[in-house]
Amino acid sequence: MDNAKTTVDVKKETAALLEKLGVARAAWSDGDMPSYSPVSGEEIAKLISITPDKATAVIDAAHEAFKEWRVVPAPRRGELVRLLGEELRAHKTDLGRLVSIEAGKITSEGLGEVQEMIDICDFAVGLSRQLYGLTIATERPGHRMMETWHPLGVVGIISAFNFPVAVWSWNAALALVCGNSVVWKPSEKTPLTALACQAILERAIARFGGAPDNLSQVLIGDRAIGEVLVDHPKVPLVSATGSTRMGKDVGPRLAKRFARAILELGGNNAGIVCPSADLDMALRAIAFGAMGTAGQRCTTLRRLFVHESVYDQLVPRLKKAYQSVSVGNPLETTALVGPLIDKAAFDGMEKAIAAARKEGGVVTGGERITEAGKESAYYVKPALVEMPEQAGPVLEETFAPILYVMKYSDFSAALKDHNAVGAGLSSSIFTLDMQESELFLSAEGSDCGIANVNIGTSGAEIGGAFGGEKETGGGRESGSDAWRAYMRRATNTINYSKALPLAQGVSFDIA
Repeated sequence: MDNAKTTVDVKKETAALLEKLGVARAAWSDGDMPSYSPVSGEEIAKLISITPDKATAVIDAAHEAFKEWRVVPAPRRGELVRLLGEELRAHKTDLGRLVSIEAGKITSEGLGEVQEMIDICDFAVGLSRQLYGLTIATERPGHRMMETWHPLGVVGIISAFNFPVAVWSWNAALALVCGNSVVWKPSEKTPLTALACQAILERAIARFGGAPDNLSQVLIGDRAIGEVLVDHPKVPLVSATGSTRMGKDVGPRLAKRFARAILELGGNNAGIVCPSADLDMALRAIAFGAMGTAGQRCTTLRRLFVHESVYDQLVPRLKKAYQSVSVGNPLETTALVGPLIDKAAFDGMEKAIAAARKEGGVVTGGERITEAGKESAYYVKPALVEMPEQAGPVLEETFAPILYVMKYSDFSAALKDHNAVGAGLSSSIFTLDMQESELFLSAEGSDCGIANVNIGTSGAEIGGAFGGEKETGGGRESGSDAWRAYMRRATNTINYSKALPLAQGVSFDIA
């Protein structure tokens, strides 16, 4: 492990951060639900989990808050989100540090995640004055037709451990300016950052003045609490981030009661390196995309198709990067790769590597790194696996730092393999050939929700709608016109004439 370190008492620092962030000690010190840090593997808190009955009551209270909030003018609602952005700026360092403790992210990534929260607040504040509807041409004289957008109701948010605060903000900032209340069920693996975000938002609400009680709430608990949120009839929309397996459960349950789903699920993401690629640029993008966040991003680069003409130039350099990348405690070192979230993640990585070897894969890296006193923490060297073809574990997403590399000769065949997996989140191509790049972005090209040219699969900005196709779920969060999912649309026709002409030339005259 990286040796440029000091000694940090993780539990003690967690307590100090929670106090600075305004989280009441009783909420995390004497409960029934343990919380662990992947950095050291130790228990750092015991939270109070909510019962299903109390969760139902929380959602009912959020519905009452919605009825008040929906009539507040949208620009005024935007003021609350502006204040939230200010509070996040003031607490960026502490919240980013807590993200590192609870999710294992390196310092720059923990801070970067909080910056995403600040950025979406800025976006949402502007959006609060741009919730536009259309004026539509009508065939009837003396009539005006238009569409209006109205608040939807209680927005449920279910988030995953790997982005414990940013995903909440993508949804909450938009939901709030759109006139909705919010109920958040965070991952059981990262509940402390959720409590911290709630405390930060409550400070913004106090400064705002006049917001209804229970406008935003957090449900701490296990799967059963998530089920309450998904099944509650007063929750018209649930935005759920997690595995495809989770989405296959959540989606049908919401559809059964005609509720909406924003599903942001798995991503077996791929990149293509073409003969004309700038290999220096590709190397940097691939390294971050595949190894950043210890491979625990939904946009992590997991499959790489390299043209045979540049394979022997690029892959040895990639292997060298894998062999030299620093792995270590993000609280104590300057390492670029932190820990896996838990033992289950490590076991999944080992299983996938073993399966790849059976398929003829040649593995660089993948070893576990242990340190005295941290036997319950799971640090691993990222694994680069040279595969003879796309088969076996390559077709499945393993949420760990494994990059499968394959050689190709024909671009159309590589593109076909690129699309031949269940998920369809993020993708990238490295080429200076305009025809290749434009084909990749066309209807015949990448089938993913995100398709990039000469940048990697990770690191999306909040200005664009985020999400993917196929088993990724089809949902969109964050920028562009993703706000529309958080509102209901009404088409309005106004007759300001003294006649009553019918559309389509229909005649229905009565005496």
